[in-house]
Amino acid sequence: MIRILLFAVAVAICSPLLAQTESASPPASSPLLEQRVSDLEAYVNNSARGADATNPQAGSNISGPGPGHNAWLMTSALLVLFMTLPGLALFYGGLVRQKNVLSVLAQCLGIAGLVTILWWAVGYSLVFASGCPFFGSARFAFLRGVTSAPNTNYSYWVSHNVFATYQLMFAIITPALIIGSVAERMKFSAVMAIIALWMFLVYFPLANMVWGIDGMMNGVWNANAKIRAIDFAGGTVVHMSSLFLGPRLGFRKEIMAPHSMVLCMVGTGMLWVGWYGFNAGSALGADAIAANAFMSTTLATAIASFTWAMLEWMLRSKPSVLGFCSGAVGGLVVITPACGFVDANGAVIIGVLAGAVPFFACTKLKSWFHYDDALDTFGVHAVGGTLGAFLTGLLATVTVNSNLAGPAASQNGLAKIVGHTLWLEQLKAIAITIALALIGTSVIALVVRATLGLRITPEIERQGLDINLHGEEGYIVSG
Repeated sequence: MIRILLFAVAVAICSPLLAQTESASPPASSPLLEQRVSDLEAYVNNSARGADATNPQAGSNISGPGPGHNAWLMTSALLVLFMTLPGLALFYGGLVRQKNVLSVLAQCLGIAGLVTILWWAVGYSLVFASGCPFFGSARFAFLRGVTSAPNTNYSYWVSHNVFATYQLMFAIITPALIIGSVAERMKFSAVMAIIALWMFLVYFPLANMVWGIDGMMNGVWNANAKIRAIDFAGGTVVHMSSLFLGPRLGFRKEIMAPHSMVLCMVGTGMLWVGWYGFNAGSALGADAIAANAFMSTTLATAIASFTWAMLEWMLRSKPSVLGFCSGAVGGLVVITPACGFVDANGAVIIGVLAGAVPFFACTKLKSWFHYDDALDTFGVHAVGGTLGAFLTGLLATVTVNSNLAGPAASQNGLAKIVGHTLWLEQLKAIAITIALALIGTSVIALVVRATLGLRITPEIERQGLDINLHGEEGYIVSG
């Protein structure tokens, strides 16, 4: 990890790109009244100013960020961080056994700090600076040139530094989701090493391909996209990865029930609330697309939660709180790539499938193949993320999001396949994502196993990670 950071420093220092923003400086001449009024309309509509044109004739009197859109994205960034700290930490923490609850909290906190350092050093630049179809460049290394002025490659009315911070929150929660599949049995040092390498080998290139302005799979905004896939708030990027380490000691022989469904329920509620920043915030403005993402997120999540619990009721005679919680998270996962592209009816369809498909993945696949996905990361996030990416291709509609027929989409051909064969492009993106995640994760696991070792000793596993790895206990009962 140290070598990676040193390499990033060297690349950034040697980079010849010293420009402060992606966009060119506006001309010096003052705008006429007509353009000034047009700029106000552009702010309300979250669209380009006159000065944002390719060859503008005049500058703009409101060349900085738009207060409302900026405020919404700052709020959304807080909500996405709230998903990880404390939402995901409590959700996962409640699902593990009492002796390991602090290990989950420590891993979430450790990942937040580690990923922030990587993002500041070079991660943001590798994802969002102009580069090639697979990764960016060192242009924004150490956040050089990331100021309060908008980067118009991504938003006309949101400050570049706010956008970078918002995307950081996505980068934090993505690896934090993975720890659910290895809970209660991996060394803390191994978790940190794996996450550092995983960000470089999997997350940074994949996020660039899906969201980067030059990204190979950015069908909406890259006119030269080779795969015309769409992903509104992150399905292919955020959810389609899991890591397996072998079963816990006593798996299928001992009861390993969640130690606190109360914490799990509280964490689920926090995830649900925070996910509005994740989904509606991805519109990068307080506009009509954000409003639709807000509504579709609500519909799909509530219906998925209800569907999962009703399936339990029919097949197991009792609807569990864990079922409601798992269904809600499944709904959030599946609707995420589609939320800004589907209407209410599409959201309802996604909700039903998001409750049913991950339910059977978590209940049937685990029993068939006997793998120990401790907190159902694979069943909910990997399966759910894959399902969401595919359903986006089937249900996306231009009536919800006109960007599906915008200039870039028209040039690369996306506009012609929406409502027809878009699902084929989604399958291509899914295949690349799975291949990159599996190969990258496997290589990383082999490297870390050979150097640091992956798994805790059997003695520590029996006693618990909290007291042995962190010197603390989650609950101290006296008297």
